[in-house]
Amino acid sequence: MHLTLTDEELAFRDELRTFFTTEIPAELRDRVATGRPLGRDDIVTSQKILNAHGLAVPNWPVEWGGKDWTSVQRHLWLDELQLASVPDPLPFNTAMVGPVIAEFGSRELKERFLPATANLDIWWCQGFSEPEAGSDLASLKTRAVRDGGDYIVNGQKTWTTLAQHADWIFALVRTDPNAPKRQAGISFLLIDMKTPGVTVRPIKLIDGGYEVNEVFFEDVRVPAENLVGEENAGWSYAKFLLGNERTGVARVGATKVRIARAKKLAAEVRLGSGSLLDDPLFAARVAELENELLALELTQLRVVASSADGKPNPASSLLKLRGSELQQAATELLADVAGPDSLPVGADGIDSPDWAQRAAPVYLNNRKVSIYSGSSEVQRQIIASSILGL
Repeated sequence: MHLTLTDEELAFRDELRTFFTTEIPAELRDRVATGRPLGRDDIVTSQKILNAHGLAVPNWPVEWGGKDWTSVQRHLWLDELQLASVPDPLPFNTAMVGPVIAEFGSRELKERFLPATANLDIWWCQGFSEPEAGSDLASLKTRAVRDGGDYIVNGQKTWTTLAQHADWIFALVRTDPNAPKRQAGISFLLIDMKTPGVTVRPIKLIDGGYEVNEVFFEDVRVPAENLVGEENAGWSYAKFLLGNERTGVARVGATKVRIARAKKLAAEVRLGSGSLLDDPLFAARVAELENELLALELTQLRVVASSADGKPNPASSLLKLRGSELQQAATELLADVAGPDSLPVGADGIDSPDWAQRAAPVYLNNRKVSIYSGSSEVQRQIIASSILGL
């Protein structure tokens, strides 16, 4: 196959590049590029700009704001978005619940939720994992019992990312505890976070941040009209949701930005008569990382081209596995450039650059990338069974 872009694709790429670097506020993009935390308003501002120009949800059906793009154009959109350090459109909205509602929801649910979801007028969070149901999600215990025109929900979700900002949560709930297969008794329910009985409790992470939460449901009354699709068919919808996370999880563009930043900062660190970037061992490490990233990028292009029919490609597990490893390697590289200056995180009165103090928390936070969207262990199992036939 040809891995070069056509003239039309190059023009499309350049148009996106110009838009992302001129229409999204530079201060927002700088916060992303330098690893500074984004607030709720930052993400909302960016997504509203993207949505106003039809660039927030290109993977959705055209009727609901999507684009009739080729797989290569979708790849270029994501790559240029990351290279420009534009805040990602909120994935819970754009890559998760939105496509599920568009595919399986009633007309009423689509009209009610999809425009607001694309524009981030509604902030969604994901209610899948539970204390005893993470990788084995089918063992979830949160119950939803039908009571007239409502469901009564009781249970607990955990590791719920950004639930502190969320207006709504899309949750997998058990509606038939007696189903012959655990997967057969699960439904996909939309729940207003302001409903009485919903409690959010933060979980402090190793980087000191507050990103994930526990969410408790105590006799929460949810209108039955908030059920997506059919009762007890939620497992199929969940698989569809997870299948939407494909080549983008490699985050090649974002890793390129991190490596370029590490090189720039290394050139400013004095070492002997030169800089850290002149050190042969450090330079070889950077070159190896850049070569591995280039190999991943070429593999990603091959997967994109072979997925033109819209069907999942098991090779995307290779992208997730290697992409996670390279993301972590890039954050480790930056922390090593910072050296001892990365240790006094958030300290006052210490002569340590802000970028160096952020290096360690960013490194620690990125330990998560080899777990979410399918852990590295799960990806290796998929590669072994679906690609190698073991």
